[in-house]
Amino acid sequence: MYILGLSAWFHDSAACIIKDGKIIAAAQEERFTRIKHDSNFPSNSIKYCIEEADISFDEIENIVFYEKPFLKFERLLETYLAFAPKGFKSFSMSLPLWVKDKLFQKSNLISELSNIFGDTKKIKDKILFSEHHLSHAASAFYPSPFERAAILTLDAVGEWATTSLAVGKNNIIKVQKEIHFPHSLGLLYSAFTYYTGFRVNSGEYKVMGLAPYGTPRYSEIIKEKIIKIHEDGSFHLDMSYFNFATGLTMTSKKFHKLFGGPPRQPEAELTQKEMDLASSIQKVVEEVVIKLGKNIAETTGERNLCLAGGVALNCVANGILLRENIFDKIWIQPAAGDAGGALGAALGAYYIFHNNQRSVNEKDSMHGSYLGPSFNNEEIKNRLDIIGANYFYYNDEELISKTADLLTKENAIGWMQGRMEFGPRALGGRSILGDPRSPKMQKQLNLKVKYRESFRPFAPSILSEYVGEWFDHNTDSPYMLLVADVQHDKRLNMSPDEEKLFGIDKLNIPRSTVPAITHVDYSARIQTVHKETNKIYHSLISKFENLTGCPILVNTSFNVRGEPIVCSPEDAFRCFMGTEMDVLVIGNYLMIKNDQDSKLKDSYVFDYELD
Repeated sequence: MYILGLSAWFHDSAACIIKDGKIIAAAQEERFTRIKHDSNFPSNSIKYCIEEADISFDEIENIVFYEKPFLKFERLLETYLAFAPKGFKSFSMSLPLWVKDKLFQKSNLISELSNIFGDTKKIKDKILFSEHHLSHAASAFYPSPFERAAILTLDAVGEWATTSLAVGKNNIIKVQKEIHFPHSLGLLYSAFTYYTGFRVNSGEYKVMGLAPYGTPRYSEIIKEKIIKIHEDGSFHLDMSYFNFATGLTMTSKKFHKLFGGPPRQPEAELTQKEMDLASSIQKVVEEVVIKLGKNIAETTGERNLCLAGGVALNCVANGILLRENIFDKIWIQPAAGDAGGALGAALGAYYIFHNNQRSVNEKDSMHGSYLGPSFNNEEIKNRLDIIGANYFYYNDEELISKTADLLTKENAIGWMQGRMEFGPRALGGRSILGDPRSPKMQKQLNLKVKYRESFRPFAPSILSEYVGEWFDHNTDSPYMLLVADVQHDKRLNMSPDEEKLFGIDKLNIPRSTVPAITHVDYSARIQTVHKETNKIYHSLISKFENLTGCPILVNTSFNVRGEPIVCSPEDAFRCFMGTEMDVLVIGNYLMIKNDQDSKLKDSYVFDYELD
């Protein structure tokens, strides 16, 4: 039984195909269109999934959309009535769009799908709709390694729910509690994202990365004025501080007055105020997540926890929740945001609607999240020849040795191997790699390759068998969704003057023997690399360890700021030539920047909107 899952028309549109409950393929539309967080109908993703599964339309049992548009429309109307006459401008602007694009979403779905598959009547008979938070919960529980678990979904908003607690047992998921719009932890975090000058639905991870540069001096004010947090983790927002329910911005004048002025303008200089605000809201979110976790454990008796929803991408909060030892094990869906809703919609239909039995993989069923397109060496060579690239071909052993040696010489290396990752993290399929021992690597990658803010940290990819030696962490973290501290014996002592530094002044002080991946608070967002899921990446890090004694590489996503992660060899070569990357490896082909035709360079940094 094949089931196609879809998410679309908000942000991070995606498609997924499953066969008898097993995930065959999944991809975000942005990777094909090169429009970051593309919300358009995922036509390219659907075509890829069908091609990867090698099936015809008639073999698809159901096409499942990840949410229910009528319930969303109901929320829009009820929100306006609750706040009327305030917000009429926002309401009058959005209503025509909702009537046109959302209220008649089923007909829009049929129309878009008929452009791909043709047969309108058969399409109509196959369509199902899931609920937004149920899709998230299904994406977290069904691929997890647990027979049973509590499931926590945290995001901005689905139809009505912003936070939900469910319990999964075998093939059944039962939602037990919900918090409803406008009271939303995701929207609270996005409000501070907006106020500190970053883009909503894109810059939240920047706030998380900025937090360690500040102190949480606003956290008590936030809890006193803005959010009421109860002991069970439930919460209530004072909506007078916000504008997202009725207006065209996230925060109100009352919010601005509370924090001493208007929002920071995008790209303006970052001050200690923004750093302290980031630190403060991060602490508040962590408190809510921990209280929710404790309550869930007490009320359900479950010893395992699954997480999904956009807030589940807050890997700092995830790491703190893990270290609280509330649960025996925690598993987080790597595509925790709306893209993962496509996967959850398909899995939910298979297990809940069709009542099929579930088998559990002791690791998980995500295949390392390597679910996107791949290219064989013949395809790569043909595409590189058309581009005009100059390359060397190496067999596997030679390629690993050459690349590892180049890494020891502080080269920034674009690395494209195997299937593309599903979700926001590059996991060694579409990555830019570097030497973590280099004190200049973090700054070099941020400013010369990624063209992004200098404060943003980089993640370590570490051989799973070494993780406990280097980090205060003793479990797998294959999807880069847990933060832990660098072990004390790997840290460098700070001088008294260095200890006194504040804000961005902390940035250039090496904190450990692997300074390129050590954040200013000695933390790191860990990816454990496993031979079973990514043999060639594991081999590369192993060779680097043989040469250096360090089983870690710097790993950041293969893209520049504002661009989606690369998908094809053409995307990778263009990014390589448009940045100050030194080396590019695609399949068994290795390219050196100085060997390339200078005419192939372009002003790549200006091709994408700032995120």
